[in-house]
Amino acid sequence: MPTPNPSTHLATSLDDGVVEFGLHTFGDITQDLEGTRVLSHAEVLRNVVAEGVLADQVGVDVIGVGEHHRPDYSVSAPDVVLTGIGAQTQRIKLISAVTVLSSDDPVRVYQRFATLDGITSGRAEVSLGSGSFIESFPLFGYDLQDYEILFEEKLELFDKVRREEPVTWSGSTRSALENYSIFPTTAHEQGLPTWVAVGGSPQSIVRAAKYGMGLELAIIGGAPQRFAQLASLYRKQIEENGFNPRRIAVHSHGYIADTDEEAMEQYYPYWHHATGKLGAERGWPTPTPEQFAQEVRHGALHLGSPETVARKIANTVKTLGATRFGMKYGTGRLPHELMMHSIELYGTKVIPMVREILAE
Repeated sequence: MPTPNPSTHLATSLDDGVVEFGLHTFGDITQDLEGTRVLSHAEVLRNVVAEGVLADQVGVDVIGVGEHHRPDYSVSAPDVVLTGIGAQTQRIKLISAVTVLSSDDPVRVYQRFATLDGITSGRAEVSLGSGSFIESFPLFGYDLQDYEILFEEKLELFDKVRREEPVTWSGSTRSALENYSIFPTTAHEQGLPTWVAVGGSPQSIVRAAKYGMGLELAIIGGAPQRFAQLASLYRKQIEENGFNPRRIAVHSHGYIADTDEEAMEQYYPYWHHATGKLGAERGWPTPTPEQFAQEVRHGALHLGSPETVARKIANTVKTLGATRFGMKYGTGRLPHELMMHSIELYGTKVIPMVREILAE
């Protein structure tokens, strides 16, 4: 592949203006519909594959699978799970949500996703993050004191690897490479589609734009409108770095039922349990029904009937100028059967409604 022109390199370029709609999962450990049994990691993994297959069948554009290394999530190897989904689908794009690059090796990450891309005829993408959970750092022998330098250096190396040319690189976090070719390569003319997931830090925005990578905004609390300035900063930095416009994606939680009341009733107990458990680890206040209602009405939780969710997604997309929306469709022990119904409603009702609203 010839040396990329920075103004054209990267398949996440904003070349058509089409808004894509995705679903994300971390493979949360769930319980059965009756609430009598917590499922095993193996059962949840099989359910995640079934959820991805259904998403493809109902017209969802992208399925994202996240990486964690703790007992309440089943997925530690997103690329493997995505391969299972890819083997049973034909159309849906397959992305990590996210890959914790800081505690992984950039060369191996690229090789795994390039392999997935080849197997699935060019449907793989990768979203890279520094990790909001820290379990992977001691697990793989990394010092949390090196949190920033690990991500900075490894993102730089990944940027070189994804160009699919011989790599020369040196740093303090891994061995140097001198004119080293990485395989397999992909069939993408502009390289494997690559995104950087950020949680709201301007420094992270600037870093993503430095490499011309797509931006994924993780909006998990508060009004999405708070991120409008960050989206503007990214666009400005992309232009200043000499790149053509790039895509902006949104990652937010959501849930769809037949009515607003059913969605609130079904989702709240699992939200309360999961949020309370995480809050206890991080020193947050105990979640309340009022906090839940606030997130539904004005915050980042896209929850309700198809009509309600469609209006909120459309508003989020318009406000941020996003060209991809990814909804994390499960929380805590929310049963697989309820998530499957939510996925079906998202694909068959919500997505067509959002497209109509955006076309007005």
